[in-house]
Amino acid sequence: MAMDNQRTGERVADHVREASNPMTRSVGLLGKKTLPAGEALLIRPCWSIHTWFMRFAIDVIFVDREDRVVKVVPNMKPWRMAMAKGAHYVIEMRGGSLNEGGLVPGDQLVLR
Repeated sequence: MAMDNQRTGERVADHVREASNPMTRSVGLLGKKTLPAGEALLIRPCWSIHTWFMRFAIDVIFVDREDRVVKVVPNMKPWRMAMAKGAHYVIEMRGGSLNEGGLVPGDQLVLR
């Protein structure tokens, strides 16, 4: 599945993999050395994440039930935590993937 920003028409991710069961959600990106450009991990349900034991920074997008961006955390380094009230799922991408200002709270995401 791919993901676009409805406001700008820009592609946010070419390939989105979903982690929606307890095992895939708990593992997430742990153990990975990097995440290829254009790829993302969607974790559902989820309103908080951590980057403990991770090897690289990630861009994090918190999204509500209507696929609207609640919060964006760019370049979240390893050994950090983040959360967003009202988020229903989280999208994790390789750090630096999101253009500055290209995705802001309130933007509508379209998953195809």
